[in-house]
Amino acid sequence: MLLKTNIKEAVSSLYATRQRSLLALIGIVIGIGSVIALVSVGSIAKFESLKQYRELGTDILTIRRLHNSGQVRRQVYIRLADALDLADRTPSIVAAAPWTQIYGPFMYAGQEISRGEVLGVRASFADLTKLSVSAGRFISDLDFRRYYCVVGHEVAQAMRQAGATRVVGDLVKLGGHPYTVVGVLRPTQVKDARSFNADRGAFVPMSTAQRAFDNANITMVIARMRPDVHHTVATREVESYFRQRSKDLAIQVISARQLIQQMEKQSQLFTLLLGVVGSISLIVGGIGVMNIMLVSVTERRKEIGIRRALGAKRKDIQSQFLIESILLSLLGGLFGLGLGLGSAYVICQFSGWTFMLSVPAMLLGVGVASGVGIFFGFYPAHQAAQLNPVTALRAP
Repeated sequence: MLLKTNIKEAVSSLYATRQRSLLALIGIVIGIGSVIALVSVGSIAKFESLKQYRELGTDILTIRRLHNSGQVRRQVYIRLADALDLADRTPSIVAAAPWTQIYGPFMYAGQEISRGEVLGVRASFADLTKLSVSAGRFISDLDFRRYYCVVGHEVAQAMRQAGATRVVGDLVKLGGHPYTVVGVLRPTQVKDARSFNADRGAFVPMSTAQRAFDNANITMVIARMRPDVHHTVATREVESYFRQRSKDLAIQVISARQLIQQMEKQSQLFTLLLGVVGSISLIVGGIGVMNIMLVSVTERRKEIGIRRALGAKRKDIQSQFLIESILLSLLGGLFGLGLGLGSAYVICQFSGWTFMLSVPAMLLGVGVASGVGIFFGFYPAHQAAQLNPVTALRAP
């Protein structure tokens, strides 16, 4: 009964000073809305980043050639034969695809239409990197030293804007050599997880790249592990394999699972930082609540004195003002929750991300609102409870 009475008194008091309560409410709404929006966006960004790596496959290893130390006079690169034999000579690897990469302009009809990466690849490269064509075909192992290429989605669009009526079968100049386009890639959904931009790139046969380009050395190999093999075992076997092939070759083996674990840790830190930034505005809103409650205590000193004279205890006075503060904060928390989720939804629409309701963020909103009400309302409630009844009754 006492709690019910205090809640009714709190609602009546907040309604009686609704203009002042509204100002305090706005601060809480903005503060909690900022925290919810930033934490939700951080969680969604984490999900989108991890989704790209999972779509590429958690059984993928990226083998990168490192620059040789100063003790080695000449630069050592991965040999094509060693990369192709990796799957046959390493028990934990089922498939491997080396590639070489250069950067340069793309020319069509005498004009530069784009700049991007030209990758020398083999047929297995498309399967390992989840690339698919929308027209034509991908590079085949039968295209030995043929000047064929497969262009990315954006390169094909640039060719059409430059006047190409058909892309497949047309000519595009890469690195000073004309190539016949035999395929166009679909727009790639996995962008950040790859070491190249497929939409803005072109793919040619490995044999052609090594013949046409001076610096077409193999620096990267992508490999797929067996499903039952742990990535640390596969990493050791791959490092041992290349060490046996060349003692001067320095490589780095990175697994998709390692990248996912690292990204999860980074995303958690990023989300925490966003929450801390949003908490600054929440503190400002909480101070506003405390100021409003202090003013309320000052204005209602006579009411406090009458209640004390009629037998109310200090804890009754304290609980009444504390309930007012908590009700004000919870109401602001509900509106702030809606504001934060709405802001996160708008950001997702502009970014092309999939919006998700973050349950931790929603619970955080309710919990933070309650915490703000208790923390910033305790001091005014304590001040009200400590008032001398005689002095309070003399208040005007």
